Amino acid sequence: MPETGAPIEVHGAFRFVVEIDGIAQAAFTECTLPDLEVETEEVREGGLNEFVHVLPGGLKAGRVRLRHGITGSAELLNWYLQVLQGNVNDAMRQVTVIMYDEALQPLIRWSFADAYPVKWVGPAFKTDGSAVAIETLELAHHGVTVESA
Repeated sequence: MPETGAPIEVHGAFRFVVEIDGIAQAAFTECTLPDLEVETEEVREGGLNEFVHVLPGGLKAGRVRLRHGITGSAELLNWYLQVLQGNVNDAMRQVTVIMYDEALQPLIRWSFADAYPVKWVGPAFKTDGSAVAIETLELAHHGVTVESA
């Protein structure tokens, strides 16, 4: 925590890189980190009517969502198809999201262990538009670690 009265640093959300083991052809324009939530259980205690005990349970982790413009590479779709064909163990990758400061120095890293794609959304094509074709990939994972640079 900064000292009282000290300025608090805030950083733009547009300087980031996503690293995926074995996938080189992806420059992401958007990355949404998952919600992390501790599940709870309410326990009532007999004779105690003023409150209910709320006990922590397991971690409920959301999915990492990656978006980028379609390129000539089908690596991300092929990664998803690997899972679809039942090769989940072979499809697990280390996925790291690195946020950079204004001087392009690493600021913080979120690493997702054993991540694999569980949803792929292709682009919407329109003859009356000029938008970039975007694909979206959602990843499940087996835990997150956070490291400050």
